[in-house]
Amino acid sequence: MTTPLAEVLDGQHAADLRRAARALLGQPLLLARGRYADEFRLVRRHASELREWFDRNTGWALQVDAEAARLRKVPGVLTDPTHPARDATRGATPFTRRRYVLLCLALAALERGETQIALGRLADQIVLDAADPRLTEAGISFAMERRDERLDLAAVVRLLLALGVLRRVAGEEEAYVSGAGDALYDVERRILAGLLATRRGPSTVRADNLDDRLAELVEETALDSDELRFRAMRRALTRRLLDDPVVYYDELTDAELSYLTRQRGFLTARISQLTGLVAEVRAEGIAMVDPDDDLTDVRMPEQGTHGHVTLLLAEHLAAAEGPVTLDALALRVRELAAEHGGFWSKSAREPGMETELVEQAVSRLTALGLASRTSQGIVARPALARYAVGETVIREPGSAPVPSQRKAAP
Repeated sequence: MTTPLAEVLDGQHAADLRRAARALLGQPLLLARGRYADEFRLVRRHASELREWFDRNTGWALQVDAEAARLRKVPGVLTDPTHPARDATRGATPFTRRRYVLLCLALAALERGETQIALGRLADQIVLDAADPRLTEAGISFAMERRDERLDLAAVVRLLLALGVLRRVAGEEEAYVSGAGDALYDVERRILAGLLATRRGPSTVRADNLDDRLAELVEETALDSDELRFRAMRRALTRRLLDDPVVYYDELTDAELSYLTRQRGFLTARISQLTGLVAEVRAEGIAMVDPDDDLTDVRMPEQGTHGHVTLLLAEHLAAAEGPVTLDALALRVRELAAEHGGFWSKSAREPGMETELVEQAVSRLTALGLASRTSQGIVARPALARYAVGETVIREPGSAPVPSQRKAAP
């Protein structure tokens, strides 16, 4: 029996729409050229449906033109520090506070500048802007005379190149860092103009502390009716379900938990229909699991020494009673090196490397919602239970099955 053409076309349309949505969730800024050109064309073809879905369910605006598609994502948790910007080439090093300040100063200078700029000229403008008394009072200053400062600026430029804000015309960043040369860039002004994902301009924010300033940047219009308040909750919860590895019930307000309890099936079904994510609902929370495993910037388990160490420490933390200090984890890594070191890289077996291995493992576990940092140490979160190893029970042939000792994930 042949399938009607209409059903085939509907199925193809749904599959293409899903691919486009997943592309935007993985790369909220897609360029018409380069690595994601095919995904951009798919998003542009389905822009109307995607724009309506994201606006209704998340409050994220989608802007699509001939050069780029920009999904203006607002994170569900504004103060989450576990997914920093990273250097595009040098070991994916997380951005420091100074690099974030440099990024903001560079964007401001590019916005005021011409359509082409040399790296040295950009550095000079940043030095001038950094002389602002408000920055010096905060302990921020740049002279671009030290190599570490030039390395920080080069990392910022590499990020802007990866985002498509800059396009290299000549030269290399390494030449500028070493003082042996310069680099020249075209400035893609339309992409630069769409980079900021806020609901209001930063210059209009009046709050004093960082948390309040972040909240003011993205706050919605006055919620003066039940309908608007419910819409805001629906959007906030959908953002978290899409972005966060796990949404724990104990992290929600009473109103959010009540709404999620009533609307859980509706919210997860709409996400699943568009993205293909599958809801895993347990006693402590909800995780939208990706069967294709490509909608994440942090994976576990992962190949290599760091991935193996992280998996072994996850097992250790899952079995622990209460917080475990970083020193105790470092001691555990030294013990594990004696057992598994033959499978690890040579550098990981060197004395003193356990501290770095622990830090990378803990960063990965916290980014995935599997553990949290406290003043007492590292605490396992419920989702980490899937990595706990239960007791091995040897049964006689023909005996009844024994219930599994493996703990349940949330």
